[in-house]
Amino acid sequence: MERPSDPEGDPELKKRRLLCVAFTSVARCDAAVAQCYLSENDWEMERALNSYFEPPMICRAVFHCDFASVDLTNEETTDSVSSKTSTSEGIQQEDGSMFSFITWNVDGLDLNNLQERARGVCSYLTLYSPDVVFLQEVIPPYCSYLKKRAHSYEIITGHEEGYFTAIMLKKSRVKFKSQEIIPFPNTKMMRNLLCVYASISGNELCLMTSHLESTRGHAKERMNQLKMVLKKMQEAPESATVIFAGDTNLRDHEVTKCGGLPSNILDVWEFLGKPKHCQYTWDTQMNSNLGISATCKLRFDRIFFRTAAESGHIVPQSLDLLGLEKLDCGRFPSDHWGLLCNLDVIL
Repeated sequence: MERPSDPEGDPELKKRRLLCVAFTSVARCDAAVAQCYLSENDWEMERALNSYFEPPMICRAVFHCDFASVDLTNEETTDSVSSKTSTSEGIQQEDGSMFSFITWNVDGLDLNNLQERARGVCSYLTLYSPDVVFLQEVIPPYCSYLKKRAHSYEIITGHEEGYFTAIMLKKSRVKFKSQEIIPFPNTKMMRNLLCVYASISGNELCLMTSHLESTRGHAKERMNQLKMVLKKMQEAPESATVIFAGDTNLRDHEVTKCGGLPSNILDVWEFLGKPKHCQYTWDTQMNSNLGISATCKLRFDRIFFRTAAESGHIVPQSLDLLGLEKLDCGRFPSDHWGLLCNLDVIL
């Protein structure tokens, strides 16, 4: 339910109320907790969020200890099919004819069962061995774990504190060139656009991810951020294939209100024929992690693609959801489903 408009009154009081609304939407806490953290941090949003998400020293030690027991690069799966699939994927990728990536909001802000849920996400990375991974809602302990265990990947982050996005590049296939962070000047939720320039099999890549402003009440800012993303995609070198993958929080009518996508940028799900099996990436009917009784089915997580101008050397081929099975803790790896995208590289 959207908050009604504030009455005329003290501008400072109104500003603080808006900060509380933004804090609660990010931290998923009640208004009293938001007000407490904000007031203790002089009503500075970033400081307050950092304070909220920074666990006590004892909790942090336990958290890191549990994560240290998981080795992403050597983790063995109990399913023999997983091993066979991973080997098959590896053979396909070695000849350079295939390119794959995963995008996933891993919900690092939910600390409940986080170790097991992170292990679940990592099992998918081990199974599919994607060339690129786009992650949203990463928190520092999660990132530290990945840096220590995912030795085969180079990890570039959009921030270092609070929560942020990350792009992982498989060192054996993707050559990192440079990175760029584009700030969203009016965000209330520490959001930005992370850009990584790289190459694969001789093809230039411009890889982008973001976590656009959340909740229905922040639609205007979210649409402004979408416009910035699309503008940046169009400004990328014509010789590069441009891929944006992330949690957009978009509703279809918001894209329409922005004028739709430019003619040279396509929505991969639409390009592949709008497959029903991977339409909804945030589905409270199927995913019980948030405990929401109402049924919400939305395509928050999206992939935008701009082919290189010279020729379409990289072509999207398939799209599938990940994380559909509950873990031993009785929860899913995230409140979002992940997306696995396979593309052909035309040599």
